[in-house]
Amino acid sequence: MRPALIMAVLDKEYQSTRKGQHTPVMLWGPPGVGKSQMVAQIAAKHGTPLIDLRLSQMEPTDLRGIPFRVNELVEWAVPAVLPDAVRHGYEGILFLDEITSAAPAVSAAAYQLILDRALGAYEVPPGWAIFAAGNRQGDRGITYSMPAPLANRFAHFEVETHLDDWVAWAYAHGIDERVIAFLRFRPELLFDFNPAHNPVAFPSPRSWEFAHRALTKFGDVPSLLLGSLEACVGPAAGIELKAFLDNLDNLPDVDAIVAGSSATVPKETDLQYAVASALVSRAVRARGTPEESKVYGNILHYADRFPTREMGVMLVSDLQRAVGERIFSLPQFAQWAKNVADVMLYDVWKRPARAS
Repeated sequence: MRPALIMAVLDKEYQSTRKGQHTPVMLWGPPGVGKSQMVAQIAAKHGTPLIDLRLSQMEPTDLRGIPFRVNELVEWAVPAVLPDAVRHGYEGILFLDEITSAAPAVSAAAYQLILDRALGAYEVPPGWAIFAAGNRQGDRGITYSMPAPLANRFAHFEVETHLDDWVAWAYAHGIDERVIAFLRFRPELLFDFNPAHNPVAFPSPRSWEFAHRALTKFGDVPSLLLGSLEACVGPAAGIELKAFLDNLDNLPDVDAIVAGSSATVPKETDLQYAVASALVSRAVRARGTPEESKVYGNILHYADRFPTREMGVMLVSDLQRAVGERIFSLPQFAQWAKNVADVMLYDVWKRPARAS
């Protein structure tokens, strides 16, 4: 399932705790596709506590607690890491990460916690959602087969990569527009992991964020840039990205396009992707400023200039995902939509989360 839909599921499941209808959720997927980050985003969205337990680093007593004698009885000290309504709050998210890398004894200790929301005398506060994540057995990680009794305690979702969802996230989090443009140009490199080759560095949503950081740190040090990009996304993708960056010297004046004083469109496809991504980044910066409508209008006008209208559709779709429905009220949007009506298969700008 694509990330935008996974996020909607997690959001609903978190809110369902208030009605007593919550079902624990297990996210499956290869490394680097953003499983942990999606859970963190849901917690941030609701301003709720997140307790992240890395089960691969735990012992059974870390969950069950340590026994101690009270008169003639044995009681268990509740681990401080487990949710407590007084210390942590009445609502939150308990995230059991790396659950497929946990030793079988630790998984067994989690059975009751996940299904019954209890361990012995301890009970998970009713307002807390339980999410888990792990890699699949074919992903070359340290994994154990999930026992049927544990698997039957979850609703299971497999996380897929999806370029539109990643691009929307990237604009919202200030990822370098050149990285976004490159992946628009080479979408198959968003995630390129072959476990049979056992790569050390490979393209993934996580490692492209690392590439963004490398550009920020080493962009003005040519002798270090290529090596740092290869270290993040692997040799092949790193070389391609560097070549793409070198070609951007031929990019038209993006600021002039935003100002409405230029409408030059490059002939090269890679540069068209680059200018489209740069324009969306400028729109994000203009959001909420007095120049907002002018900037959006000039970008929409420019979208009509591309030799292929599909490129304009991509630009406007990314623009809407980045700045919202404000663009719908602009006269330039109405004119653009009229000009591309015959190539639209569905209302892409109103349904950014719809699977294609």
